[in-house]
Amino acid sequence: QVQLVESGGGLVQAGGSLRLSCAASGRTFSGYGMGWFRQAPGKEREFVAASSATGNTYYTDSVKGRFTISRDNAKNTVYLQMNSLKPEDTAVYYCAASSYSYITYTPQSGYNYWGQGTQVTVSS
Repeated sequence: QVQLVESGGGLVQAGGSLRLSCAASGRTFSGYGMGWFRQAPGKEREFVAASSATGNTYYTDSVKGRFTISRDNAKNTVYLQMNSLKPEDTAVYYCAASSYSYITYTPQSGYNYWGQGTQVTVSS
């Protein structure tokens, strides 16, 4: 069983930055695909970014050039650096992990472990 704990959310003005962290339990973290999703009020949860076990990264178009996903396998932690934040980035951000042999990174079904979420609010 893997437990994921997010931190780093908060209130920031438009144009500002935040760094989210997701700490994972488990001794095989380095082999997991890791992803970040977000859910705004009244909207479906959507894919934001992902990192494969080998370090490949994937982003949804709306965050490319502004967000960066990274991982520190020694600390069992994945990060989401968010720059140039916009009010439309306001959402609960969820960390997800996949231990599947074959991972599809963008759909929620590609992940079998989820964190509780952390709120990010961007004011205009």
